[in-house]
Amino acid sequence: MLEVGQKIPEFSTLDQHGNTVVSGDFIGKKIIIYFYPKDDTPGCTKEACNLKDNHELLVNQGYTVLGVSPDTVNSHHKFATKFELPFQLLADTDLTITKAFGAWGEKNNYGKKYFGLLRTTFVVDENGIIESVIKKVKTDDHTAQILKK
Repeated sequence: MLEVGQKIPEFSTLDQHGNTVVSGDFIGKKIIIYFYPKDDTPGCTKEACNLKDNHELLVNQGYTVLGVSPDTVNSHHKFATKFELPFQLLADTDLTITKAFGAWGEKNNYGKKYFGLLRTTFVVDENGIIESVIKKVKTDDHTAQILKK
């Protein structure tokens, strides 16, 4: 997993509207990149809605919010529309971005081990350098975690 002080990898993908999003688009901007497992599931919805409810506060702090999951553009569009999410959701169906950030790994659920997306948030400065990494995300209070860093 990428760590504080490292530069984020270059990436290119589509958002929920089918628009191409390239990492270079965010040079000069502070970004919050949050990786989540699946659209429209309880924990992921809590996290997205917490960020939505505090979006103005995050924007006022100078942040651009990006959500990343393995879901398709169509799935992201439905999720963003249903919950009126004001930020971009990036489709990473081939896990290229997720793996480049190191947000893919072994998980353990009730004793069963498997590989999956590790819910993780990266706070990145204007130069693309990671300022903080949140690995133990509190889905219903995530904005407070981000702003504490």
